[in-house]
Amino acid sequence: MKHSFTKTIAALSLLASTSLGAAADNHSIKDAIAKDYDYLEDLFVYLHKNPELSFRENETAERLSKELSALGFDVTTGVGRTGLVAMMKNGDGPTLLIRADMDGLPVEEASGLPYASTKRQVNLDGVEMPVMHACGHDMHMTGLVGTARQLVAMKDKWQGTLLLVGQPAEETISGAKAMIEDGIYERFPRPDYAVALHVAAQAPAGMIVYKPGIMYSSSDSVRITVHGVGTHGASPHLGKDPIVIGSQIVNALQTLVAREISPLSPGVVTVGTFHAGTKNNIISDEAVLTLTVRSNDEEVRHKLLAGIKRVAENTGRVAGLPEDKLPTVELSIESTPTTVNDKALTSRLDNVLREHFPEGQVARYEQKNMGAEDFAYFSQVDPAVPGFYFIVGGTPMEAFEAEKNGGPAVAGHHSPLFKIAPEPSVKAGVEAMTVIALDLLGK
Repeated sequence: MKHSFTKTIAALSLLASTSLGAAADNHSIKDAIAKDYDYLEDLFVYLHKNPELSFRENETAERLSKELSALGFDVTTGVGRTGLVAMMKNGDGPTLLIRADMDGLPVEEASGLPYASTKRQVNLDGVEMPVMHACGHDMHMTGLVGTARQLVAMKDKWQGTLLLVGQPAEETISGAKAMIEDGIYERFPRPDYAVALHVAAQAPAGMIVYKPGIMYSSSDSVRITVHGVGTHGASPHLGKDPIVIGSQIVNALQTLVAREISPLSPGVVTVGTFHAGTKNNIISDEAVLTLTVRSNDEEVRHKLLAGIKRVAENTGRVAGLPEDKLPTVELSIESTPTTVNDKALTSRLDNVLREHFPEGQVARYEQKNMGAEDFAYFSQVDPAVPGFYFIVGGTPMEAFEAEKNGGPAVAGHHSPLFKIAPEPSVKAGVEAMTVIALDLLGK
């Protein structure tokens, strides 16, 4: 992907007089955000230093609530356990939902940043863990507050209802679903549009990246419990070895993608953990496998999940297990469908963003992995809500150049070394989201 920042807003002087007015607005929005950045930087540093685990975001939600209440939003907390919804009605018009996820990760930070997290927290299983914002959710929340501050200052330029959502537990792909199940669309106005962003360490800082259609893959967590018959390791014929059966299941699962899914349709079945046994000379009576399953469409997704169940159970039958001892398959323990950008909405916002930003700052997203994102639950409801999800680059170009020349690699998401440049990321995210909101709620 090639990016050019050599052309600026000044190039708009070649356009018609209406575009000249738009250029003035572009400058005023950019200038207003720049003037507000000192405030946002303090908020970003606070959030980065104080991350919280999934469904443990109590202090984070309290801080967001304080920020948005001070701006005049009507804030409701405890939606979907630890989530919050901030609402502002500004006359008649559409309802726009803007989401920011709040949770950090159980990672011990090693970024070397002066504001690095040293926080530890007890997770839902009662285990104390280090916590880090290793996926940029601190930037997302800062961007949400920054956008709110801009829109409150420009209430004369839009009308309708804003729903700002602080979502819990995105890292366990369960928070958006929890908010839907808690009645967010019944307790608050149902949105006409739903929008979210994600900062990306692998994109140049300040870039705005998206495309129509699929942005992220579906994700399903699966647990397979193999029920064996324990015995002495020297007498395997007296038992049923769950490790051998489990190993056969692992190998057989690879044929689902290799031989049952079209080579033109992406799919992943990864066995991430395999736990069994307590001693080298004991054949245990149980083995537990956990999997992640990814796809880019619902047909492939359901085919893979059904195939996992079929392979596991029938491998147990081949091993001679009785019907009541066949492997137990728990599907979709944590799951999310594909995240898909509504084509009509994306086309509309593509025109808006390309007109607003300098040439080269807006680019088309090219999917290079099968990451997942539970924002899909906010748009893929019945009836569907048109959704738009975009990426904001987080790493300065100098860092990519240094890596290219043998310097340190740019750390990816979920790494203890993860870091972004907050100023260009936050500014670009707030600017893009403000421009989007003004278009969708414009007078």
